[in-house]
Amino acid sequence: MEHKIDAYNNVLELVGNTPLIKLSKLASEIPGNFYAKVEAFNPGHSSKDRIALHIIEDAERKGILKPGDTIIETTSGNTGFSVAMVSIIKGYDCILAVSSKSSPDKIDMLRAMGAKVYVCPANVSADDPRSYYQVAKRMHEELKGSVYINQYFNDLNLDAHYQSTGPEIWNQTKGQITHLIACSGTGGTISGTAKYLKEQNKDVKVIGVDAYGSVLKKYHETREFDRGEIYPYRIEGLGKNLIPTATDFDVIDKFIKVTDEESAHTAREISKTEGLFVGYTSGAAFQAIKQLAEEGEFDENSVVVAIFPDHGSRYMSKVYSDKWMADQGFFDSKNIEEEQKIEYIK
Repeated sequence: MEHKIDAYNNVLELVGNTPLIKLSKLASEIPGNFYAKVEAFNPGHSSKDRIALHIIEDAERKGILKPGDTIIETTSGNTGFSVAMVSIIKGYDCILAVSSKSSPDKIDMLRAMGAKVYVCPANVSADDPRSYYQVAKRMHEELKGSVYINQYFNDLNLDAHYQSTGPEIWNQTKGQITHLIACSGTGGTISGTAKYLKEQNKDVKVIGVDAYGSVLKKYHETREFDRGEIYPYRIEGLGKNLIPTATDFDVIDKFIKVTDEESAHTAREISKTEGLFVGYTSGAAFQAIKQLAEEGEFDENSVVVAIFPDHGSRYMSKVYSDKWMADQGFFDSKNIEEEQKIEYIK
């Protein structure tokens, strides 16, 4: 007699349907109800699994991708991991152009997933031939039988979240969501999710999180691209030195900027209070909530969902490294006393 085995055919069947987790301790002093959409529960440990699978399967349906082809992408790490994971299962080669701002852990992970990785300087303009945008574009032009995912300028990036993340949050909150807080890099996550939520209830307030050194907040407010806003910053996967067409600025109500330092400490705080080991941008998302609370944004009826995009394991040599934190000047004497809890027995 044949028994049905309760198993998935491969990891791609696990993409999406990530949990909503109440932030009971972290937000205990803030009026309202606060929840995290924890995207680290995707098999590739980030929200980028959604777009990688969606864009690649769309290319297959259209006949753009054929067996033996190569998939090329620009990435700060997470999209690359997701693309590499999908490529393995579906049998494609994978080439990734990565910003040098990406942590060594992320770069090692990409190589471990079989991708060929080109590390490009972070602090050059988007049109510099050495930028990861231009390197990926050049690889695509030179390599016959390649497909360039181009997440920054691909509407399918937005569509992936419109079809999955938005409906999931709406259903999980039973339509009670009042605020969506999400970091904006390519803008696909916030735009696609916001578009769906606002179609259900136009009063849902959507707040984007931006970095100091990025052009997004000012562009949203003025529709002017100001190069004077651009300077180096440390948070990966948040903010931009160009305007991605994958961002629908019309569905975002406002942006708030957060600092590298406060976001790093808040990521560590999330781990220690909620037991959620999350990445740098998750720290940025909750740091935004703290700042918005100080501005009086929330009341006891607020139902706030923050998207926590990825897992803390991607930042072991950065946010979760005491040495890196100290090297950035992110520790004062109080932080050092709190953080250094290791004793070596000899």
